Amino acid sequence: MKRALGPALKTLALRIPAVLAIPALAIPAFLFADTMRAADAPVVVTSIKPIHSLVSAIMQGVGEPELIVDGAASPHTYNMKPSNARALQEAKVVFWVGPGLEAFLQKPLEALGADASVVELDNAPGLVKLAFREGGAFEPHDDGDASEAHDHAEADHDHEHGTFDTHLWLDPMNAKAMAAMITTTLVAADPANALTYQGNAKALDDKLDALDKEIAATVAPVKDKPFVVFHDAYQYFEHRYGIRVAGSITVSPETIPGAERVSQIHRKVGDLGATCVFAEPQFEPRLIDVVIEGTRAKSGVLDPEAATLKAGPDLYFTLMRGIADSMKACLSSA
Repeated sequence: MKRALGPALKTLALRIPAVLAIPALAIPAFLFADTMRAADAPVVVTSIKPIHSLVSAIMQGVGEPELIVDGAASPHTYNMKPSNARALQEAKVVFWVGPGLEAFLQKPLEALGADASVVELDNAPGLVKLAFREGGAFEPHDDGDASEAHDHAEADHDHEHGTFDTHLWLDPMNAKAMAAMITTTLVAADPANALTYQGNAKALDDKLDALDKEIAATVAPVKDKPFVVFHDAYQYFEHRYGIRVAGSITVSPETIPGAERVSQIHRKVGDLGATCVFAEPQFEPRLIDVVIEGTRAKSGVLDPEAATLKAGPDLYFTLMRGIADSMKACLSSA
């Protein structure tokens, strides 16, 4: 037997259809459009923060790429996580620099990224590529035991899996070349959003040109002052802006330098008149103290892989300004 509704319940029952209809009518159409675009965005995976930043800038308004080497991790020492493997399995596009930098990704990409378009950005047209530096202050060869120095140098060189320095992004003109390749790939993978990708790419291109001029002006007053870095990651920055890197403590950050190598660099700091020695956030900072002990050199920190920065479309610009500002601050006071 059906129970009769009371007056209050009758009133509520009459109002329910109107109440339910209000949200659908009140939600702006653009919110539905944004939801649809997010749902339709291709799954894009990136290797390291600087590459993720460039891809993020081009994908704004469409979606957000996944990042593998997050936080303070370094591609030189990274170990894959289960979440990284899942991302590669689901990816439609994967962007990485290439096996010379992210060697840890080579086998996972072969096993898990078979259905994705895998793009090695070190093949981007228009890139400036610089050969590895060997000898002198960048590699032990003339001090200590000659055979030991040769073995150490050969091990470092072999580890890099290539013939050129892979820290390509530290020249904004190389970033422009990689951004062009990223845009072409995304347009091919997702033609429905081609206009958005192309518009974002044009804006990014203009910002990179402005950044290049800004950095040149920042380092101009100190570009003739020599300095030493933890590992030889800054050749592209040096080449672009005419600064003087006098040497590196280690050629490859995976190889912790021995006492003889540290002593060599300590002597080089004095002999070359290096005014600053720069550490990196991910690697052993105490070595810097040993290298500058008893010299007039000061210490600073450079972050070429953005270990301390939050991932996102603005990271690349923060990274490059940070390097320029750190160099100017240390070299100006030395």
